[in-house]
Parts: sequence; structure tokens; C-alpha cells
Amino acid sequence: MNAVFLVLVVVSFLVAAVAELSGRAGAMETLSAGLMEAVTGAVPLALGLVGVMALFLGLMKVAEAGGMLNAVARLLEPPLRRLFPEIPAGHPAMGAMVMNLAANLLGLGNAATPFGIRAMEHLESLNRDKGTATNAQVLFLGINTAGITLLPTNVIALRAATGSAEPASIVAPTLIATIVATIVAVLGARGLQRVWLPRPAEPMPEAVEAPGPLWPSLAALAAMLGLAAALLVWSKALGPWIMPSLVVGLLLYGAAKRVRLYECFIEGAREGFEVAVRIIPYLVAILAAIGMVRASGAMDLLIRPLGRLTEGLGLPAEALMMGVMRTLSGSGSYGMLAANLKDPAIGPDSYLGALLSTLYGSTETTFYVLAVYFGAVQVRRIRHALAVGLLADLAALVAAVIVCRLLFGGL
Repeated sequence: MNAVFLVLVVVSFLVAAVAELSGRAGAMETLSAGLMEAVTGAVPLALGLVGVMALFLGLMKVAEAGGMLNAVARLLEPPLRRLFPEIPAGHPAMGAMVMNLAANLLGLGNAATPFGIRAMEHLESLNRDKGTATNAQVLFLGINTAGITLLPTNVIALRAATGSAEPASIVAPTLIATIVATIVAVLGARGLQRVWLPRPAEPMPEAVEAPGPLWPSLAALAAMLGLAAALLVWSKALGPWIMPSLVVGLLLYGAAKRVRLYECFIEGAREGFEVAVRIIPYLVAILAAIGMVRASGAMDLLIRPLGRLTEGLGLPAEALMMGVMRTLSGSGSYGMLAANLKDPAIGPDSYLGALLSTLYGSTETTFYVLAVYFGAVQVRRIRHALAVGLLADLAALVAAVIVCRLLFGGL
């Protein structure tokens, strides 16, 4: 992460300096303003996470105390054990990862982050080289940034608000693109872990009993797909019920298991507050670097000429810019998507509108996720995690272009 941080800052400075010396007055002033705006927004962003973190880590504590995470881990342990042989059987990291992946599947981004941080904390408890990412942590981050999404609710809502005749038409291409990205993330993490070896070398996983049959996991996945299909068909009626039902369901489960709900929730919520405060320095660092990249014009300087070359392949400059911006900034890419969909020359139902929507729903803010998740567990040496995340983003971009050209007719 040291090299990434330094490169982003130095390149931004050099681009702005060349622009200023070449006669573009105000380039350095714009860079300064962008830097200050980014770091000023880091603390409110982190504090804005406090309530969400406190709520869902409080609920997670109730679920842990009631044994729900262990039950979920046992249910989906067979496929996860094949992906994560380093994790002992029955470890709570499995359950936390399942909760995170389920929240991502249903488009519950607010719930996914706290669950993912809890999973990272459990994985860090197995880490024998503190401060260095383990193979399991890198793979989990890769799968998380790829983020298989069955229902991109925020994109559907934005398309509906901008007058789309078929706002849910991007569900299939988004799902396909995220599946491709996840496969690439898994293969990339497995392949690159042999190149980016931890120092000292990570111990080989101890021999564990073979994972059980797959049919319970397949049944659970079928149930999740059925729920997603129901939400897609009756999204307006069922959508508002998801979050309250999740809260009530976890509390009722805890009550049935005789958990001391209030005390347990408060303990977890306190941890959520501590995590949100702990990640502030990491957010300040990465948002400062990204703010400088955006304000300096370095990204536009690279993307615009490249976009003219890729336009013939179905990837115009606007889509290429969206793919890069989505990797760097969630709010920036959402604003870009909204502006393009509202543009009468593009609109939500054109090929470009569908492609932009798919790109937003099928890629993740990789730099933000790495900063938050690794910052929460004080990991500074991220090994191949950034490479895996960027490979997944690239795979999602290529898959989105191919699928959208097939479904929406190209340019």
C-alpha cells in the first residue's frame, strides 16, 4: 500500500505541475482544493459509518451469541472450505463471510460492510504474521470486491427515476459480469499468492477433515435465488421490508436462544464505534490520494485518448471513465451515472445507458474497500490484494461490454 499511495500522489502532483507550467493557470490551485476537499470529507464519511457499524455489529454480536454464525457456517462450509482450506472447521469467520456475501447478493451494501469487517477480524485472529495480509484475507477481499449481485437495487431505482421503460433490464448483465469477476478474482488470488509470498512465509494449513456434502449448500443457494427472484418481481412491495425484517429476525433468533439481547447488542455496537474510528486514518490517506488524482486531471488525461481507441470495441470514453471512477470513488461514479442517465443524448435505455448501469452495478470501489477492511484490522502489507481487485474490475468491465452488446445491440 506504501507504493500505491506514493504513486497516486506523485503522479497527480506531476500532472498538475506540468499543466501549470504549460500555461494552464490554476491547475495547482485546483489540486490543492481537491486535496483539502477529499481529506475534509474523510472524517464525516467515517463518522457516517458509525451508526451503520454500531447497528449491524450489534446484531452480529447477538447472532454470534445465539450460535447463528456457527449454524450458517456449517450449512455453507463445504464450498467455503474448498476455497479457504486455511480456516479451521466451524470457525466463526465462515459465518461472518456468508453473512457478508448474502448482503452483497441482495444489494444490501450498508449491511455488507460491517459483516465483512467482522469476517476480516475473525480471519486476522488466525494470522500468525500480524500486519501482513493472509491468503484467506486476500481471497475474501477479492470475492468481496467482485461482489456477485443478484439485485442491484440502487441502480434499478436510479434507472426508474430517470424514466427507464425497463429499469430492471440490467439485472442479468450485472449478474453475469459479477460472476465472471468473481471467478477471475478466485483464480487471480490463487495464482498470485505463489508470487507475493508473505514474509515470513505463511504456515501451510493443517490437515483437516474433508468437507461434507454440497447439497445443503446448494439448497441454501436455491433459496437465496428464489428470494432474489421474488424481490425482483415484487421489488416495490417487498423492498422496504428487507432491512426491518433482518433486524427483527436476528433479534427474535437471539431471544429464542435466550441471549441477553440488550447487553449483547450494546457490546457489539461499542465495537462498531471503535472500528469506525479506527479506519479514519486509512480513509484520510486513500481519499487524499484519490482526490488528488481526480483534481489533477491525470485520470481524464489518460482515459479520454484511450476511450477513442476502445470505442470501436463497444467501450466509449464515458464507459471507460465509469469503470475507472467506480474503482476509485463510489460517490463520484454514482454522480457520473446519474448525470449520464439524465442526459437526453444518452438516457437509461440506450446501449451506453445500459452499459454504464451495468458497470456501476458489477464493479466495486476497490481502493475504498481495501482501505476500510484492511484498516479495520491494522493490515498494512496487502500483498496481491490490489492486483486481485483490479483484475476482477477489469474482468467485470470486459464481461459487461460483451453482454450489453449482445443484449442491447451495441453502439
